Parts: sequence; C-alpha cells; structure tokens
Amino acid sequence: MKKRKHETLFLGILHTLLFRRRKRPIHRFLTLASALFGAILFFILFFSPPIHQHHLINPISMGGGSLSGDVWISKQSKFYHGCSDSSNNFPTAEVNTHPNRYLMIATSGGLNQQRTGIVDAVVAAHILNAILVVPKLDQKSYWKDSSNFSEIFDVDWFISRISKDVKIIRDLPRIGDKIITPYTTRVPRKCNAKCYQTRILPILKKKHAVQLTKFDYRLSNRLTTDMQKLRCRVNYHALKFTDPITEMGRKLVERIRMKSKHFVALHLRFEPDMLAFSGCYYGGGDKERKELGKIRKRWKTLHARNPDKERRNGKCPLTPEEIGLMLRALGFGNDVHIYVASGEIYGGEETLAPLKALFPNFYSKDTIASKEELAPFSSFSSRMAALDFMVCDESDVFVSNNNGNMARMLAGRRRYFDHKPTIRPNAKKLNNLLLRRNNMTWEEFASQIRTSQIGFMGEPMEVKPGRGEFHENPTACICADSEMDTGAATISARRDMGEVTDGQVGEEEQEWSDTEYTENELEIQ
Repeated sequence: MKKRKHETLFLGILHTLLFRRRKRPIHRFLTLASALFGAILFFILFFSPPIHQHHLINPISMGGGSLSGDVWISKQSKFYHGCSDSSNNFPTAEVNTHPNRYLMIATSGGLNQQRTGIVDAVVAAHILNAILVVPKLDQKSYWKDSSNFSEIFDVDWFISRISKDVKIIRDLPRIGDKIITPYTTRVPRKCNAKCYQTRILPILKKKHAVQLTKFDYRLSNRLTTDMQKLRCRVNYHALKFTDPITEMGRKLVERIRMKSKHFVALHLRFEPDMLAFSGCYYGGGDKERKELGKIRKRWKTLHARNPDKERRNGKCPLTPEEIGLMLRALGFGNDVHIYVASGEIYGGEETLAPLKALFPNFYSKDTIASKEELAPFSSFSSRMAALDFMVCDESDVFVSNNNGNMARMLAGRRRYFDHKPTIRPNAKKLNNLLLRRNNMTWEEFASQIRTSQIGFMGEPMEVKPGRGEFHENPTACICADSEMDTGAATISARRDMGEVTDGQVGEEEQEWSDTEYTENELEIQ
C-alpha cells in the first residue's frame, strides 16, 4: 500500500515538471533529463533491499586457519587450583562412625546422574555416622544397563581413598545369625544435614540399616565447607573408572592426538525422546510435530509447553548446526578437530550434516575404534558413556549443547583440574541471535555471539561463589594462589566463617536439565 502511494506521488511530480509550464526546447530537455534521473534514483533507493537483509556469509567459505594458542587455555587458570583437603576439625571415620549403622543407596538415572548419588551418599553416611555399603547402580530404568558398581568404577580404589572419612563395605553384614533387612525409604530432593538427622537417623538407630531409593540430587548444596570438600575428594579422587574403561578411553584420546595437537569435544544431546520431553520445536514441520508428539504421549503427567516460550527461556538444547555456528563465531576454524559424544541423533545424518560441513574433521567412538575394540562396552550404556566422559575430560576445549548431568559434572571437574576451557551456550541470549542470523552479516553475527558468551567460557570466578549447582561449580574446592591478590581469597575466608553459603541458584543457570527428564522417563508406560 505504501509503495502505491509513493508511486502516485512520484508520477504527480513528474507530470508537473514536464507539462505544467511551457519552456524552450533546451529547458524542456533539461527538465526531462532531471526527471528521468530522479526517477531512476528513486527506484534504486525505494525498491532495493535494505543493507541489513543481506544473507549471512557462509562460514564454511571463510577458511579459518589454526587458532592462536590462548584459545586453548583458560586465561586466569594459572592463579587457581583444586583444593579438597579437610580441615583439622573434620572428624575422621574412626571417630565419627557408630557401629551397627549401615546406609545403603540405590542410584537413579544414567552414569552421571548416578555419579551425583554416589558422591552424595558418602556425605550422607558421614552426616549419619554410618557405614556406607557400596552403592547399587540403577539397572531397571530407561538405560537398562546391567552393570554393577565394580564393573564401572574401581571399587578397591574407592574404598581405600575414602577410608579416612567414611568406612565403606561391599555388602551388608549379618548381626549374629540374623540377616539385616534394610528399611527402605526416600528423602526429599536437596535434603540438608538437619533433614537427614531428623528423618533418617531415628530409623537408622532402630533398624540398623536403611536403604535410600532413587538417590540422586538428594543432598542439599547448602553444606559446610568441610562437607563440600568431602564431596570433591569423592568425585575427583575416589571415583576412578575400571582398568578396561580407562585403557580404552586413553586409546581414543591418543588416536585423536595423533591427528591433531588440540581438539574440541562436544557433548551433543539431541535424542528423539529428550527433544520430545523438552517441548521445543526444531523446524521439521508437521513430520517433526507428529513424531515428537507421539513420543510425548508416553509421559502421563507431562503438560503441554509453548515451544517459543521454552526457547526464549533457554530451555531448548541447541541444534547441531547452531552449536557449530556458535563455535565458528567464537573463532574455531574449519581445520579444528572435533570429537562428538552423543546418543541417537534425531534426524540422523541429515541433522548432523551442517555440523560436519562446518567441521569436516569429525570423530566419534565408532570412527576411531573398531567394533571389536568396542564390543566389551557397546552393550552397556554406562560403559559407553564412561568412554565419552574420559575423552571429553581430556579434550582441550569441552562444549555442550545443553546443561544436563554430564555437562555439569564435566564442567565442575574441569574447573577443579586447571580450569580447562569449558563452553556452555548462553541459550537465552543465543536464541534471539540464531533466529536473526540471516538478517546480518557474518561479522556482526560473530561479534554478537562472542559478546553473549562472556561469562560462559569456563573462566575462573565467572560464576559467583554460592551460585549454581555445586557439582558444576565446586567453589569450596577452588583456591586462589597466594601470589594472586584477588577477591577469591576473601570469598574463601568469608565462606569458612559461614558468611557465604554454596548452592544458591544462579541467575544465568539453565533451567532445563536431563535430571527432570530422567525422573519422568521412569513413568513411561
């Protein structure tokens, strides 16, 4: 409608210039020439597309040589180190443990969710002055992995490394001629020390043995510094994979290192059931809506969600293409080698194709190890996840497209050990940018991506102490070196005095997690 008005106005002006006055031929010629020139200029300015609608420059054609050395290291990491030794006031297992008190736990979920349960079980046993029985792994839920604790973790190493803090035994003993029958119950999520002492200790005194079921994230993040450090001793020093897993993991890392000095590991969560649970939409049209909608019906209590709202709130995992564009915008060229840890990808090779085009040096377990080598692990989801965990942990840069259990556990571990770069997408800010990427130049897009990712690149102290999930941000176990005069030492001292507590939810923390997904997965018909 606006164009028609402008055209009418233009024709009126042209008519006035040409016919309103009689002029000499030369004047009429000049007037006509001016009018025609103005018309041409008018059409160029009015009908040509705006500059900001130029299509995004294809990053594949931009080349992208080797990155500078500082991209592969955390700039401030040399000033911080992991510190998990207990204080002189922390009671030893010999003093703290009461006889005839046995705590058993049954973990829940996949490997990394179970890992949180194992770590917190040791702390819970210390709170209850109890002997911990080697935890049972989840063998019945969605993953259907029959592995027990000793087939994933070195059980002897686990028992010996924690012996000074908590007494651990392999099996529940007899008391006289009687077999102890544990009392089975469950504690609320984020149950604190007082909660355990109020709810579980009276039962433990009476029954002598208690088994806590679905034990994941059942311990509060608000604990004393000594308790948090105990968590770190378990997680980062006592939990070691078995020799077969460790040896295979090292082989995978060595083979990638033979191809490139540096490599990026990407944990890509894009399974059909997880996408269905998220309630997000990924541009697959009616086919996607029908397929994911059918999967959503498996959950009895899952409410309908607004896909646009979920994406705006940063609850939707980035697609393989989006995570690839983010990495290229951050400066990772197309010669960078990338290892992808993933399960079944929704859409298969078609979904992965844009990521592979962005990073042709693309690897996974299946491409760098033979079927024969992977045979002892391939039938067990937890053992396969353990191999991915090892490669991701050893990578120069780790990135995830979500903020699930594995991403959080690796982020915390990499902070503890030298602050190796760990990139987590700032999904709330990236969402808007990714939707508008075809309306700006590549340079504009890349610049805004880099700005949005400030504070999400794994640098020390980028998460405020006391904020975020502890396994992702173990602030009580990160110490500043004495020569670094920063606020970190002051924060540590304030925490020890009780002025700063760990476990408050961070402002930028992603709200979606596969913990919630796993909880609901158990309700599948």
